[in-house]
Amino acid sequence: MYKTIGVLAHVDAGKTTFSEQLLYHTNSIQARGRVDHQDTFLDNHAIERARGITIFAEQARMQIGDDIYTLIDTPGHIDFSPEMERAIRVMDYAIIIVSAVEGVQGHTETVWQLLRQYHVPTLFFINKIDREGADVDAVMAQLQKDCSDDVLLIDEPLRADIVPSHMKEWLAERDEQLLDAFLADTLENHTCVTRLQTMMKEELAFPCFIGSALKDIGIKEFLIQLPLLTETHYKKEEPFHGEVFKIRHDGQQRLTFMKALQGTLHVRDDFTFGETSEKVTEIRLYNGHRFETTQEVSAGEIFAVKGLSQAKIGDILGNSKSPQPYELVPTLQAKVQYLGQQHIKEVLKIFRLLEAEEPSLRVVWHEKFQEIHVHIMGVIQLEVLSEVLKERFTLTVTFGEPKILYMETIASTVTGYGHFEPLKHYAEVHLRMTPTTRGTGNTFANACHADDLSVGHQRLIEKHLFEREHHGLLTGYPVTDIHFTLLTGSAHIKHTEGGDFREATFRALRQGLEQAENMLLEPYYRFKLKAPNDFIGRMMTDIQQAAGTFDAPLLTEEQVILIGRAPVATFMSYSTVFAAYTNGKGSLSLQFGGYDVCHNTEEIIAQIAYDKNADPAYTSSSIFCAKGKGYSIPWHEAQAAMHCIK
Repeated sequence: MYKTIGVLAHVDAGKTTFSEQLLYHTNSIQARGRVDHQDTFLDNHAIERARGITIFAEQARMQIGDDIYTLIDTPGHIDFSPEMERAIRVMDYAIIIVSAVEGVQGHTETVWQLLRQYHVPTLFFINKIDREGADVDAVMAQLQKDCSDDVLLIDEPLRADIVPSHMKEWLAERDEQLLDAFLADTLENHTCVTRLQTMMKEELAFPCFIGSALKDIGIKEFLIQLPLLTETHYKKEEPFHGEVFKIRHDGQQRLTFMKALQGTLHVRDDFTFGETSEKVTEIRLYNGHRFETTQEVSAGEIFAVKGLSQAKIGDILGNSKSPQPYELVPTLQAKVQYLGQQHIKEVLKIFRLLEAEEPSLRVVWHEKFQEIHVHIMGVIQLEVLSEVLKERFTLTVTFGEPKILYMETIASTVTGYGHFEPLKHYAEVHLRMTPTTRGTGNTFANACHADDLSVGHQRLIEKHLFEREHHGLLTGYPVTDIHFTLLTGSAHIKHTEGGDFREATFRALRQGLEQAENMLLEPYYRFKLKAPNDFIGRMMTDIQQAAGTFDAPLLTEEQVILIGRAPVATFMSYSTVFAAYTNGKGSLSLQFGGYDVCHNTEEIIAQIAYDKNADPAYTSSSIFCAKGKGYSIPWHEAQAAMHCIK
């Protein structure tokens, strides 16, 4: 049975040390490394060892009985959380490590929410119980309050034939059939184990263990019980499907890491990407930085292949469905500053290579200014990026001050008209544009009849709408949360050529924006602030001054909890301020809360000073032809000139 187990935690909770112990006790490694000694097995990158943090999600293989586990150690720092999210999507089970001293911290809650969104069965391990200040009871209460009432402490050994009485009682409280048997004293042990497995898969039970990874306390007991609590069922007889979750490079060779969701993959199997076909030339099973090659892999396994240059992170090979979008998105962007001898376009190629490995970078090239911009989660990511560029590519790069990534949308329904008809070209597009629910993104519907426009041209219009982000009118940042409906259009049997519908589609979109009420959006955090009651006044004042909002305060005898939303722009550096005035006694949890109306729209528009009429990529005018010459019609006159208006 193949099982993929992920280890996740807030930074410094002991996640990597815990992973080392699991590998050591399953004889996957011969010696246990330590983060402070810079010799851990999974943090094998020089930058990780130097910084003492996990940056890249790495995997190792271990065997317990007949089961083969792939263990994935994930980053614990928020700047590298997209890497963690990609790993979560291929996990069968997750283990959240929580410090017995610090308890549930900010990133712990982000991890928990992500695991619930992806429905990954979850276990907890309360670590560092040997440390001064450790309080298991307090942490358990915190887990049951902040995560789930169904966190179950397993502090006595669980066996297939021995189930502690308190566990039987816990299960019976949540299952009427078990309750009847429990009261009659006929509840069998194997029934309890089977029910616990099922409840874990249904996210109704979250077993919690305790110990110390550094002192090797509770690790063996955890490993003994792990096979009992986890099970997987994969369909090996079905056609192969595999999800790509990581891309790396071994010298000049591209490695595509994936998880087999069903079926079997063989060396020399091929995949089609658009009009090209590529073969798998090698399959590798990785254990840290070491690997062995194999001729085939089965459903449930994690592996890397060579030979696929077109596969992207998030793709499900063998399945034509569009990949599910990721939850964690960058809210900052930074300009690349390079003063070396290489041409800037060569530097751009290197960034494109890194973008394939880290899609959230979203490398943006500004042709007019010959500039490269990258999307980022935080400043630590920029520091690491600089080190990676220097180490791998001997490229010395710095970055400008990170800036907020804004977006734009519309607040009214309009119909955009675009016509492109210079001499020997022809295309016309009519698009209805409707505002949608915040966070939906751009969507498309087709109401165009095939009698008016061929199906091929209709698909072309849809393709052009989604082939890139489109600039808004206020700041030039991308438009989002718009539902496009293709109403009609026209082509010429002789003069319509490739690219004509791109021009007409972009002009229709832009002409619609000119008519609409445009809105500037900015990213928001969802926050949770906890501090002693003495600080409630300061906390509420700070949130209001940061243009944030909060729910009614949750007060206990000793502390106050404030939950709410605030703009990233005003709250991104608040953790330092908060820690200072609470003397480290408060805790702050931040999660990306989507985009909403900008709190200082006029100020940002003036600051960016975008000229909608000087954007080289867009125009809202249409081109018509008369007497063998093309001429331009401004956007406010375009509708009356359209050929499809009936």
